[in-house]
Amino acid sequence: MGLDDFKVNQEVKTIDASKKLRVGIIGCGWIADAHMKSYLKQPDVEIVAGADLIPGKAKAFMEKYGLENVKTDYASHKEMLDDESLKLDAVSVCTYNRQHAAPAIYALEKGVNVLLEKPFTVTLDEAVEVMKAEKKSGKILSIGFQPRMDENMKMIKKIVESGALGKIYYIQTGGGRRRGIPTPFGTSFIEKDTAGIGALGDIGCYSLDMVLNAIGYPKPLTVSGYKSAFFGTDPNYSHYQHIGHPEYAKKFGVDDFAAAFIRLEGGIVLDFRIAWAMNLDTPGDTIIMGTKGSLRIPSTECWNGSVGGPMTLYHEVCGEQTQTEIPIIKTKEDLFFLKIRTFLDAIKEGGKAPVPSSQILYNQAIIDGIAKSAEAGHEVEIEIPEI
Repeated sequence: MGLDDFKVNQEVKTIDASKKLRVGIIGCGWIADAHMKSYLKQPDVEIVAGADLIPGKAKAFMEKYGLENVKTDYASHKEMLDDESLKLDAVSVCTYNRQHAAPAIYALEKGVNVLLEKPFTVTLDEAVEVMKAEKKSGKILSIGFQPRMDENMKMIKKIVESGALGKIYYIQTGGGRRRGIPTPFGTSFIEKDTAGIGALGDIGCYSLDMVLNAIGYPKPLTVSGYKSAFFGTDPNYSHYQHIGHPEYAKKFGVDDFAAAFIRLEGGIVLDFRIAWAMNLDTPGDTIIMGTKGSLRIPSTECWNGSVGGPMTLYHEVCGEQTQTEIPIIKTKEDLFFLKIRTFLDAIKEGGKAPVPSSQILYNQAIIDGIAKSAEAGHEVEIEIPEI
């Protein structure tokens, strides 16, 4: 097996700008900036509306990008979605975690396509309700997992699907930051009432998706989970001291570390860990072990949606143990741009969601299971309702 077996083709598509898609933004905080910057690069998009719970925030957000004629005088996402004059084709839901489900459901009920920021939701029950609305509407719901667009992530999936690893039986994955509890704009990421979940939902969902997508998203069966908040609840945590906000420790109500042992359909076990803060550079590389070969994916010190260096494929040739280095592939476009572009293409071409809810439901079920297992103090079965 040689590297030619895994050649990458990054075609540049021609965009038809003759018909513009009318897009609204729900939630105008910092993640909405990334959406807006990518939308403004699209020749076939017109931003027509914005809504935020904080009065005046949506207006200020649009004006920051020179969009002074965009409608923003809405007290809620419902008011915006009820405005039939907008003729919305799509919305980006960029609210805090606890407010992911309600705007997504209402938009789908109104016949509007939805790009929903990660995590999917806070609980499995919420994700199920969103998917019910999606199924009933017939519209596109794509979940905001831009690491999927990275060519190295695609290569991982390609290697697994090639059969080079044989039957997959064990996976180790995760990631983390030494000091990375996200408080750049206050405490919405760390309070229970707004965030609901911490590192698990913020970056843990990415680590899970990297491997689950590669192996075809088998159904999760059981999980034994653990989570803690030793750093987030400590007023002496160095980052709090650095930014002058030791009081954030009293507001911290989510996890800053989680770990789990998950059993998947097909006899596969998944060893997972994730951290916003820890006294370590990395909790370990990602490893996918199979009966014919194994793949080592170097960790990044701070999860950034890609891989930390060239991957290594361990395999056997003529009875001899050998290994093949898989070089890093540079993705031509920005990952956020590609997240937006693939969503728009799916709408225009009548295609499928680039990151379908049917897959991320299993991701959410694992996160939900970890939280429930950690609270119960023992392994739990994962029960996923029919939709």
